Amino acid sequence: MMNQKTSFARGAIFRVALVGICAALIEAVKLALAAIPNVEGVTLLCALFGYCFGWYGVLSTVVFVSIEPLIYGFNTWVLSYYLYWPFVAIVFLFLRKRGIKNRFLLTAVAVLLTIWFGVLTSLVDVGLFTGFLKNFWYRFAVYYWRGIWFYVVQIVCNAVVFPLLFRPLANLLTGLSDKFFPNRKKSEKGLDKSNEM
Repeated sequence: MMNQKTSFARGAIFRVALVGICAALIEAVKLALAAIPNVEGVTLLCALFGYCFGWYGVLSTVVFVSIEPLIYGFNTWVLSYYLYWPFVAIVFLFLRKRGIKNRFLLTAVAVLLTIWFGVLTSLVDVGLFTGFLKNFWYRFAVYYWRGIWFYVVQIVCNAVVFPLLFRPLANLLTGLSDKFFPNRKKSEKGLDKSNEM
């Protein structure tokens, strides 16, 4: 009986540590790349953690977003971050559950999510700063177009990074995930070589 309690407590400690380490890694990568405008690794890490660690990966993105305002202060981007980053992890969590392993499909999803990030942040900024008046869509188009080159850099960054890094990092993290979640279904394990494209 004592052994079960010890095992449960140990598993809980590992899971809390996992969430903290993942959140810290996202923050560290974001800070490391901050000097290069809109070149980012946050999308890759949120996607990887959702894909490999499931709901614990989603929770790590929520912790990451909660840390951000403590560093940078509060503004409209906080709302956008709470909507977007956990969503990225959830999308990749469900791609994993569906057995999606094709690197090009995963890259296409990441690129679409990156496009959505630009749209979402522009919608939130325009809506919260100026309200939803009758010329909202005109103001949105102007605001979005003003930042189009930043969005293009993000899209290109993820279009290059995902096909190169997602598979090897997912295989590495899946090995770690198997240690944290040993009872997971075999159908959810790793990006094996049989589905390589």
